[in-house]
Amino acid sequence: MAIYLGIDGGGTKTTCVVGDDNAVLDSATAGGSNIIRSGQAQARESLHQAIRKACTAAQVDPKTVAATCIGVAGAGRREVSDTIRRLISEVVSGPIEVVGDMVIALEAGFGDGPGVIVLSGTGSIGYGRNAEGSTARAGGWGFAISDEGSGHWIGRAAIAAAVRSQDTKRSTELLPAILSAWKLTTIDDLVRKANASPPPDFSGLLPTVLSTAEAGDDLAGSVLTQAGRELAGLAKTVIGQLFVQSVAVPVAMGGSVFRRAAVVRDVFRKELEGEGRGASVEPAVIDPVKGALRRARAAGGHR
Repeated sequence: MAIYLGIDGGGTKTTCVVGDDNAVLDSATAGGSNIIRSGQAQARESLHQAIRKACTAAQVDPKTVAATCIGVAGAGRREVSDTIRRLISEVVSGPIEVVGDMVIALEAGFGDGPGVIVLSGTGSIGYGRNAEGSTARAGGWGFAISDEGSGHWIGRAAIAAAVRSQDTKRSTELLPAILSAWKLTTIDDLVRKANASPPPDFSGLLPTVLSTAEAGDDLAGSVLTQAGRELAGLAKTVIGQLFVQSVAVPVAMGGSVFRRAAVVRDVFRKELEGEGRGASVEPAVIDPVKGALRRARAAGGHR
């Protein structure tokens, strides 16, 4: 029976799933493989590690793989897709499809059908397809100018809110929590690190913002609430481009922010379902790597 690989190459985590024609055999994870963020050396290490670990766990030889599909941010750029394909071909055989991370997420959420997916992990993007097959996107233009509601955005917004609280004398546990997470002592230390070049890993502060909000801190909670609204805004933009007013629109969520932050999910759903446009948000957060495996099977003639 043929063997297929589905890979989700995220900015923080790379997931590889091994499957045959009918079932998932095993999976493994490694570090981030986004070339734009991490560079080619890190991407190679993460991709090779995830593939080899998953194939070892599934007891299959990577050189017997019939087809592979990977979703990764920036795949629309020829230099990115060519490099990713070359790195993977160092380990596996067979054709290798490189597509955007939103493409495998849409596949996981809706197969060949219409719908809108919003991803929020290290970065963020909205993407959709209507019944006629037309597609549209919103956001996902990189952390410096976009990626609203993402893990990076949340971490950066939390720091901005925390330092503003010093100006306004607003009481919050967010500032000391961030200082502790980054092992810093003073607000001056925080300002220097936050403004460093290259910038620090703002997305790594997501657990700190979540735990502070869960402990009842209003400022941390407001950052997460705004993240949910920003992500809903991406979905609304895509819906407005693809669907007429009377059409019911299925919407799905994907990525680590949605998985980990209930308040973000709740705000996202209420913002969309309260619009009166017929948007219906799937309650379960989808796993994009399943869409990558589905596309790999399709390349081999199976679904």
